[in-house]
Amino acid sequence: MSFSTVAFAASALALLSTVSAHGTVSGIVVDGKLNTGYSPSFQFSNPPPVVAGWSIPEDLDNGFVAPAKFQDPDIICHVGATNAGTSITVAAGSTVDLQWTTWPESHKGPVIDYLASCYGECETVDKTSLKFFKIGEEGLIDGATAPGNWASDKLIANSNTWVATIPADIAPGNYVLRHEIIALHSAYDANGAQNYPQCINLIVTGSGTAEPAGVVGTELYKSTDAGILIDIYKTLASYVIPGPALYNSGAAPAPVESSAATVAPTSIVAPSTIAPSTIAVPTTSTGAPFPFTNSTAPAVPTPTATFPGVPNDSVDAPELPTTTSAPVVVAPGTGDDEDIVTGTTTAVATASQQPEVPSVCDSAATVTVTSAGATVTVAAPATTVTVTVTASAKPLPSGATFDDVLSWFSNGVKNAAAGGRRRHARAVRL
Repeated sequence: MSFSTVAFAASALALLSTVSAHGTVSGIVVDGKLNTGYSPSFQFSNPPPVVAGWSIPEDLDNGFVAPAKFQDPDIICHVGATNAGTSITVAAGSTVDLQWTTWPESHKGPVIDYLASCYGECETVDKTSLKFFKIGEEGLIDGATAPGNWASDKLIANSNTWVATIPADIAPGNYVLRHEIIALHSAYDANGAQNYPQCINLIVTGSGTAEPAGVVGTELYKSTDAGILIDIYKTLASYVIPGPALYNSGAAPAPVESSAATVAPTSIVAPSTIAPSTIAVPTTSTGAPFPFTNSTAPAVPTPTATFPGVPNDSVDAPELPTTTSAPVVVAPGTGDDEDIVTGTTTAVATASQQPEVPSVCDSAATVTVTSAGATVTVAAPATTVTVTVTASAKPLPSGATFDDVLSWFSNGVKNAAAGGRRRHARAVRL
């Protein structure tokens, strides 16, 4: 394995672990059919897939839009968003299930849905001309204990899926659905709220005639709105959801000031075990026994990677803890200045149910043994683990190479990540 390959794998893992920290809408379910949404991995495809989700290739860090940019076009459909190349047909009065790749529990806040008529083709509409009317909103569910239980927690508990309902009375035509989570974990500071808008093209069918008035995206919010500048770490009796009034199509609207009973988030714990492997590692020792010492392996996050040329609908690395413990055994070498290191790694991952997505990870690892204190360090591109050293060993399989060692370790990392992937989401929780 060349140095350039190792360097690429390390940099790609670092980028993708950052990209997947917040998530994107990777799946849109209408009438039981799963439609692919936008994925950051599309920027590596030539040509990229044609999907109904608006593209945001400039959002390389999967970041947010801050209040300082509420009057900037970036607030409409996210940073540098460009029109989607196709649309999804949905009947007025039906639901649209919006599947996020992941969402961090710490990023608490409201979930809001808007529609805007394109008055023509949504594939070519000027986004600054779109006038949005609010069709759904939910904010604080229970504020009895700070920071409270929020719509974002409800989304997480429903396998990172939110259900939006298309008003039954709106006129048929081409619309942009604007789906948004506003994270309030830093909203106690001016410019601290974080908006994460996502846009999807829809073709709405039906016999309705309503054409609700809307507001252009750059006028939806102000940085001083009560629901934007707020401290969620204080006990809240209610919360004013930002944005224009909710459109009432005859059904009972959600309250603007929200407070209700607690809905507890749920999760799935998926234990995953990586088989032991035995590796021979060159050291500075001449074969003399090591003075053994012990240390404890810290918790290690498990990365999930997607690389250029590999079709992938989402980059899914839930921001949830994955604990890896790795007892390693070192014994004196039998010659050629080598010592035998035996390692067993067990990973326990907290996973959310998402569609299984193929991943390709060309990971690299190095194993270093120093005689002073007999510390064994296992380093991967994104992690370093110091492990326990004891005194039993098995020989390396005949003919094995150091590249074999790197491959075994890489496969272990991928297997641990695979244990934490989400299966198909069910639109039941949000």
